[in-house]
Amino acid sequence: MNGRDDWWYDEAAGPVVRPYAMVRGRTRPVTAELHLVTQVRAMPSASDPESLTVEHLEIMELCRRPLSVAEVAAYLDVPLVVVKVLLSDLIQRGDVVIRDPARVAEIPDRNLLQAVLNGVRGI
Repeated sequence: MNGRDDWWYDEAAGPVVRPYAMVRGRTRPVTAELHLVTQVRAMPSASDPESLTVEHLEIMELCRRPLSVAEVAAYLDVPLVVVKVLLSDLIQRGDVVIRDPARVAEIPDRNLLQAVLNGVRGI
């Protein structure tokens, strides 16, 4: 290999693809704000799997069971921002659904808690 062509090749690993090449240089997800703890789950079947990249397909496979955004990034071993962009693509297509646990865990109304407590006490 000449010096100009060997920058993309690692002797131990083979061809190297820079993470941002996976998302064509995009650095922000376009659909939803994704947090580290946002849960991601793949829909039973992709809308058009032939149009997905290898990375998208890997995410779909990983997310057959709910995983957090952080877990997806760790399993794929790519930067978090890259995973967020890839997930954003899948959300737009309707191939994955997300659930933000922080938004679901709202504090219940005080009156509701008091009614439950009264019920438990048998009042």
